[in-house]
Amino acid sequence: MVLLWAILLGLLIGLLRRGSLANLAKLELRAGGLVLLAVLLQILIFPLGPSAQPLISWGTEYLHLASYGCLLLFVIVNYHEWALWTMALGMILNFVVIAANGGYMPASVEALRAAGKTSVVESLLSTGRSGNVILMSDQTKLNFLGDIFWLPSWVPGASAFSIGDAILALGIIWLLQAKLTARADSRFR
Repeated sequence: MVLLWAILLGLLIGLLRRGSLANLAKLELRAGGLVLLAVLLQILIFPLGPSAQPLISWGTEYLHLASYGCLLLFVIVNYHEWALWTMALGMILNFVVIAANGGYMPASVEALRAAGKTSVVESLLSTGRSGNVILMSDQTKLNFLGDIFWLPSWVPGASAFSIGDAILALGIIWLLQAKLTARADSRFR
């Protein structure tokens, strides 16, 4: 959900800087289907609802890695956009921690509780994993790259997020506000 807030913030900053939504039509990105596929995979494997179970419970770890593979391929195809390289850094950090933990993102119980995700916490405490998330412990690797930050529970769609998600969000904000405010003769892409 932090990425949806990044999209809204990028649009808001761009509009406050007297940008135009019409400029987004000039955004030349190829292979947008890869982003849609990655989002679909994330929705299918993310713990949802009061049961904190994903829509698909088999192969979650592989689908999680595949979703980030799609995003990284999208960046490679669109190498000409510098903001995407910032986003790629966040994706790589997430991919590394997910790969190091067998296809699951380690999440801090404290961060999930602070975000109001009590059903996910209960599921993690009882089974050790919920969808694409595992309980952060001494056995998980690279915990500092896991979901250790959070949006407060009063924020709509609050959730825990990682430093990779934060960097990815900054890249989204950069891309959107830059494109909204770009002039036709601008060299900044």
